[in-house]
Amino acid sequence: MSSVDNDGRYAPPRAAVADVPEATDGLVLGGRGQRLLAAIIDVVVSLAAIFLASAVTPWAPFAQTRDYFSLSFLNPAMGFVVFLLLNGYLLATQGRTIGKRLIGLRIVRSDGSPVSFGRLIGLRYGVFSLLNVLPILGQLVGLVDSLCIFRASRRCLHDELADTVVIKA
Repeated sequence: MSSVDNDGRYAPPRAAVADVPEATDGLVLGGRGQRLLAAIIDVVVSLAAIFLASAVTPWAPFAQTRDYFSLSFLNPAMGFVVFLLLNGYLLATQGRTIGKRLIGLRIVRSDGSPVSFGRLIGLRYGVFSLLNVLPILGQLVGLVDSLCIFRASRRCLHDELADTVVIKA
């Protein structure tokens, strides 16, 4: 008792399924390479500032004093403070970090409006900085967050959470 389905009811759909970029209302998204270069600049500037701070204070962030599987809050918290000291003014007034300013990028809301300082620090940077404290899980979240840049929308998880996009300034 075999019946042949001639009308195609049970056939798979023929529509193309792809990652559809979100509308950016005429905004030109920053390139992946530009964003990577800006992030590298931010890390180099931050590491230089942390190195200088550790040279003139008792803070020793580069000393290995814990095993990999233990929680450490002091160094990540101090690193976040250094990040805010270096980039806080630019983030609050222009929606950019030092690296983004040098490369010509800016962070805005997905509708193109300016992003608030609280949204930037709390959602875009703060949540993932807190997650980075967790051994292994924090690094995995950071990796997935970074790899999301390869989607057509060019938005990482921190962009999705904060409803931001990085555009050419």
